Parts: sequence; C-alpha cells; structure tokens
Amino acid sequence: MVQTHRCPFEDLVSVSEEGCGVTVEGFAPAEAVATPPTADSKAAAAEDDDDDDVDLFGEETEEEKKAAEERAAAVKASSKKKESGKSSVLLDIKPWDDETDMKKLEEAVRSVQMEGLLWGASKLVPVGYGIKKLQIMMTIVDDLVSVDTLIEEHLTVEPINEYVQSCDIVAFNKI
Repeated sequence: MVQTHRCPFEDLVSVSEEGCGVTVEGFAPAEAVATPPTADSKAAAAEDDDDDDVDLFGEETEEEKKAAEERAAAVKASSKKKESGKSSVLLDIKPWDDETDMKKLEEAVRSVQMEGLLWGASKLVPVGYGIKKLQIMMTIVDDLVSVDTLIEEHLTVEPINEYVQSCDIVAFNKI
C-alpha cells in the first residue's frame, strides 16, 4: 500500500500543464519579470554616460591641484613636529670579581656622557659568592644614542673596563 503525503503548501503552488514553471498565488506571473535591455536602451544609456563629470584620463582641475598642495603642506608640517622616539633601558653591569669597588664602577659608568643620554636610578643586586652587579636605568633618544655602540665603545673600553667585565640589556622599552 502506497502512502501519499500531502504538502502543506499544495494549495498555494500549482504546476502548469506545459511544465514550464511553478506559479505561486499572490506573485506576479513570469512575463512581468524584467528582461535584459535591447539595443535601443543601450544607446540611451550611452547618451546618459556622456553627462558624467568623471574624466578618468583628463587633467586635474584647479580645485584638485589646490587640495593636493594643501595635503602636501600638511604632511610637511606634521613631519617637522615629529619628535625622535625615546627609550628606557635597564642595564646589568657586572664587575670582574668581589673585590671590585662598586662605587668607583658606578662613577665610571655615569662618567659616560653623550647627547641624548640621561642616567637614572641604580642599585646593587647580589649575584652570588659575595659578588654584586650594578643595575642602572637610563633614558635615551633613539636617533642620537645606540645602546650597542654605548656598550661596545664606551662601557667596555679603557679605563672603564678596569671595573666592568660585561654589560647586558635587561629591559628595553619605548617611551
């Protein structure tokens, strides 16, 4: 025995006898659907395009030239105001041994003076076996001072290298 199921939408949907489509009650017939434009409507559309003010390959108008000059002037003005970045650097400076005078080590480190370099707070941190290292904070202007150059050319050369065995960067933060 074959069971037939009744669709709840059967009353709304019907198929035409030719099998050319489905019609739904309350909707427009298929003939009301828009058709693609013909040659006459293409010609009318071309005439409408002539009225557009957009000229992709034309020259700039006076207004556009003036706006471009104003943008260029604004960029120049903003680049003049731009400051160099600053960074906060924390260094670990290690002595040669436990007999190194840490006060003289700190004085020697602080004696390094450069444009864009400002020494900050420092403290002695125990490492082990009676040896302490100097932890010192400094603020630098990025365009003027290179930390690598500071360490290689100033902190680990004569006469400071009498006290300083090595330097390590603990923290490097942009301000």
